[in-house]
Amino acid sequence: MQNWRTELNRICLLLSLAAIVGYAVGHISWVMLISLCLYYLFNLYQLRRFNLWLNRDSSESDSEPPESFGLWGDIFDGIYRLQKQERRASSYLANIIDKAQESSAALEMAVVMINKQSNLDWWNLAAEKLLGFQFPKDRNQSITNLIRDPRFSDYFYNEIYDDTLKMDAPGESNKVLEFQIALFGEHERLMIVRDVTQLHRLESMRKDFVGNVSHELGTPITVIKGYLEAIVDNLDSLDEQWHKPIQQMRQQSLRMENIVRDLLILSSLETKGLTKTQDLIELTTLFSEIENDTKQMFKDESHTFEIICDPSLRLTGKRSEIYSAISNLVVNAAKYTPAGGHIQLSAEANGGLFEIGVQDDGIGIESHHIPRLTERFYRIDGSRSSDTGGTGLGLAIVKHILARHEGDLEISSTHGEGSRFICRLPLSRASLEQSVSKTKTEALSTDT
Repeated sequence: MQNWRTELNRICLLLSLAAIVGYAVGHISWVMLISLCLYYLFNLYQLRRFNLWLNRDSSESDSEPPESFGLWGDIFDGIYRLQKQERRASSYLANIIDKAQESSAALEMAVVMINKQSNLDWWNLAAEKLLGFQFPKDRNQSITNLIRDPRFSDYFYNEIYDDTLKMDAPGESNKVLEFQIALFGEHERLMIVRDVTQLHRLESMRKDFVGNVSHELGTPITVIKGYLEAIVDNLDSLDEQWHKPIQQMRQQSLRMENIVRDLLILSSLETKGLTKTQDLIELTTLFSEIENDTKQMFKDESHTFEIICDPSLRLTGKRSEIYSAISNLVVNAAKYTPAGGHIQLSAEANGGLFEIGVQDDGIGIESHHIPRLTERFYRIDGSRSSDTGGTGLGLAIVKHILARHEGDLEISSTHGEGSRFICRLPLSRASLEQSVSKTKTEALSTDT
């Protein structure tokens, strides 16, 4: 503000001097006009110097500003200071970017930046090895043109990046890659790709090993169990000291048979896909079957069952698998609910999802156990599982079955008050038979 006042004072002084000189020569107007023109030409000259400096500065990074005085001197100096600050900031940012690129180049995983037009912006050296990108040829190319796989296109454009995508590397069927995408900035994407071929092979070997061992164990366990049952039938002919060991051997053989059976089920769920032809399941009938079977297993416990389900509800899925999942939950509820306890089965739509719930008023589960309940062989209490004959695989089976039906399992429990297990499935899998019947009736009436 002080510089502007000085400049205004300078103009006033110029005009005053021009007026005095004009008065002396008898041409005030002409002298003042000539003075203003000279002032204008001076400013025009400074503008030209300013323009030349800026143009020269675009190619020379450290160009000194022109020498001047007054307001123009302040303008030159101020812009020069701003330029120096901007150069320092640009240098700092460029240094950070260089370090980020150098560090990402050392990574074994591919790092790819994709702009909001879904085109490649930048990638590291690992991306060239894993995905076959070529610099600068592939820059600004669409990512889906370079990775031509329908699964990747669906994953990329659906923008549901909570889970990773595993698929074969482009052009290499013997290499498995894991894709993870994150959104940032103005709808830009950061994609990280890892080579998980070795992990995939180890997982396949583990599945094959479990499946083969479980299958091979089935026959000898059946033979052992058969002989033990024959011995138990003739237990009176043996010395009394052998009664307890034989009973324990029979109990453990039954438990081992259950473990092998559950391992075979898990192996089948992991290695075989869900069949295209699925069943239309009447849920009330399914619930009633599970209730009756559970009552037979725990007939001495006198549990009361409550079924809350619209009789017209139907669920699309593999009936045997859905039965196994819900039955596992109900049997678990019965195991850990004291005699005379209450078990509820329910089915309803809730918030865009279809939920099947199993609730009990049993002993409950402590909160720190809940995140690990679906792990294989995880035991809250080893002695408790042994007493109830549990294999530690039931909830893992439930989790896999629901995943095959595009669903998941939610567990909530309060220790000492009971537990609730909720199977969440897509609403598209549920239907009401009455709506189908109503449509048919309306169609018939229209034809009539």
